[in-house]
Amino acid sequence: MPGSDRSRPSRYDLDRVELGSVVEEVAPGSPRYRADQIWDGLNRRLRAPDELTELPVPLRRALGGHPALAPALEAAGESVSDGGLTRKWVWRLVDGALIETVLMEYPRRATVCVSTQAGCAMACSFCATGQAGFDRQLTVGEIVEQVARAARVAEERGRRASRVVFMGMGEPLANFDATWGAVHRLHDDLGLSARHLTISTVGVVPGIQRLAGEDLPVNLAVSLHAADDATRDELVPLNRRYPLAALIEACQEYVARTHRRLSFEWAMIDGVNDRPADAARLIGLARRTGAHVNLIPLNPTAGFGVVGSSPARVSAFRDALRQGGVNVTLRQTRGRDIDAACGQLAARRPHTASVVTLQPVRRRPPGPAADLDGSPSPDLG
Repeated sequence: MPGSDRSRPSRYDLDRVELGSVVEEVAPGSPRYRADQIWDGLNRRLRAPDELTELPVPLRRALGGHPALAPALEAAGESVSDGGLTRKWVWRLVDGALIETVLMEYPRRATVCVSTQAGCAMACSFCATGQAGFDRQLTVGEIVEQVARAARVAEERGRRASRVVFMGMGEPLANFDATWGAVHRLHDDLGLSARHLTISTVGVVPGIQRLAGEDLPVNLAVSLHAADDATRDELVPLNRRYPLAALIEACQEYVARTHRRLSFEWAMIDGVNDRPADAARLIGLARRTGAHVNLIPLNPTAGFGVVGSSPARVSAFRDALRQGGVNVTLRQTRGRDIDAACGQLAARRPHTASVVTLQPVRRRPPGPAADLDGSPSPDLG
């Protein structure tokens, strides 16, 4: 049932050695290059083992029936928007948990937005995933297979899925090991450039610090949404544990150590974070960190009773940032009508969250990174 651990690995959870062991198990004495052919088929050609015609038919049949080479994702729903250029899948995992993946096509490329957790424990007030709650962590294979399945569709439509954003369901840095394992698989085996991989976080400071020391130059996107602690406490509850001073210090460290671009994500919420004073505070933080700002029109969710900023207020906010010397982009909204846009992914699960209104909250001091992933005290350090 949802919330329980996986009972078995899937095809993209296996490393080369484990794959070789499976081949030897089903076809003892097979040449060693068979495992290389299967590995290449899975990762470069995005094909299931039983589709690889260069393999002998008996081997293909044996591999197709082996549980360790079964897919992790079972299609539970698919929606299409934007004239076929935005596609969302709901996947059912082996234990019944549900996740979502979004493919966004552009004239010469495609981007895949992947989930790293089933649900999310961050409870951001304007996010449908956070309103729905947390089920469990995803494995490396469950993350990578989302890319492989989406990239295959993009390929069939004449586009290469060259960019991956870890911005789907869940907090990637609260599932650090699996997220970083997936980054390496995408880079090392599927052939994606590290500079085309973006990890998003709501501000898991220990995860940002750890990411700064890793060996691939991925991009970091911080879901900021407010530039003062009082407002951010209400929008992003994790801010009570890692307030802005700690978050900005971690961002500065990340930029200094990696020399990679940092971006701040900012969902435009009417009367909450779209005022001149909000722009002035954001300008200060963006200039301190050299961050690029992505403004995001607020996408509607059932549990958030505040509306998005009007186009006029969005434009005025953007212009104020530009006049303040900040690089800023207004993100194009894709897939809003199929609940595939930023903040809308919830795997169509019913939830019981009441409508959120913005109220003052009690701050609490920073503490250990406990239950960021829905479990006691995960090791994010």
